[in-house]
Amino acid sequence: MRNKFQKVGLVMTGVFAGVLISLNFSASADKVAPAPLPVEELRAFADVFNAIKQGYVEPVEDKTLINHAIGGMLNGLDPHSSYLDAEAFKELQVGTHGEFGGLGIEVGMEDGFVKVISPIEDTPAFRSGVKAGDLIVKLDETPVKGMSLNDAVKRMRGKPKTDITLTIVRKGEDRPLVLTLTREVIKVQSVKSKVVEPGYGYLRVAQFQENTAQSVVEHLGKLAKEGELKGLVLDLRNDPGGLLHGAVGVASAFLAPNSLIVSTDGRTEDAKREYRAVSEDYLRGNRDDFLKTLPAGARSLPMVVLVNAGSASASEIVAGALQDHKRAVVMGTQTFGKGSVQTILPLNSSTAIKLTTARYYTPNGRSIQAKGIEPDILVEETTNGSSRRLREADLERHLGNDRDPDVERLKAVEPKSGTKPASDDDDSAATVRFELAGKDDYQLNQAINLLKGLQIVQNKKE
Repeated sequence: MRNKFQKVGLVMTGVFAGVLISLNFSASADKVAPAPLPVEELRAFADVFNAIKQGYVEPVEDKTLINHAIGGMLNGLDPHSSYLDAEAFKELQVGTHGEFGGLGIEVGMEDGFVKVISPIEDTPAFRSGVKAGDLIVKLDETPVKGMSLNDAVKRMRGKPKTDITLTIVRKGEDRPLVLTLTREVIKVQSVKSKVVEPGYGYLRVAQFQENTAQSVVEHLGKLAKEGELKGLVLDLRNDPGGLLHGAVGVASAFLAPNSLIVSTDGRTEDAKREYRAVSEDYLRGNRDDFLKTLPAGARSLPMVVLVNAGSASASEIVAGALQDHKRAVVMGTQTFGKGSVQTILPLNSSTAIKLTTARYYTPNGRSIQAKGIEPDILVEETTNGSSRRLREADLERHLGNDRDPDVERLKAVEPKSGTKPASDDDDSAATVRFELAGKDDYQLNQAINLLKGLQIVQNKKE
């Protein structure tokens, strides 16, 4: 039996090595020569594979084991690399176009539980009070511990108008919270705008999708038609990111043509890139250049960009670009710090891997990773301060910042001294209870006050 076991193990080593070689060539053809395969480690994998096949209490399909192995390889790298099975790959493609079913939560994994990165605005999760940093420990009556992230997401997805009960552990709460949410088709309206008061516009980007940049230009046109603008607030708070070309397009609407917006750097040549305010970097396909319809003055209008710890990835790219080019004043609190690039590498027509391949850098060469964007003017979320918020540096196995060795100090960032930290029991706390751009939006009010001051200075110069 032992000899048979070893023979099968050797066969599996060869088979798995062949699989790795084929995947390596399909993902890396014409880039770099494949590295030598670790034969001893592959033999250990084959032995474990065979032990499970022979001795596990219930039969397990080969496909299931291989998928779990691939998922484990990727999940062990960092919080953002993952294996996308057929359903997850399809959902990713649908989600980037702005409509998908479920609860409306950006999630990751921590200690075997689902951790909320950010609830998406105007969704069941947002309205029910789910917060960044919450740990989901049970879905209906099923414990989350032991599930993969994909499995947990599948359980949260479902037919519209069906209910699911989330059991949540929240820091500061003595007992788990039980919330019942009703699923719905999530239609994320990525851009909103309004005139806050005569002469001052408000532009909200909730998520960067396929048509977000074009929508920003259209909303700027609508604002311009309502009267001459003296200043604009670009609100990127709680924006979890999205598509890179969407961020490049939005930044291009406010920067001079050909301005550097963001650069990336990784191990492969195609991971080393610069993205500028040029049409080939923000357009997809043969679409017309929507920036041709940009209202006059959009690139010179005094601006304030609002950010907070929920501003991540693409929103940090935009904030960093406008800050480095001194095009806008960035106001609010430290951003999330998600400055890594994930590349979708299809394995076949229905599955893919999402792999971290590079880091993002602002035009001045600052790394966003695990640090985020520091506002030019620190303004807490309420007069009482800001709630403690989850950041990239708090995630297990997060990628380090290669240009700031002291970035770990940003873990557990608390409000500056002299302010009273907001608590979950404080009705004035910075939670989802207040409406962004509502009358009680303290940060927006401060942004408008700053714009009025800038307008006064500008008038004096003229």
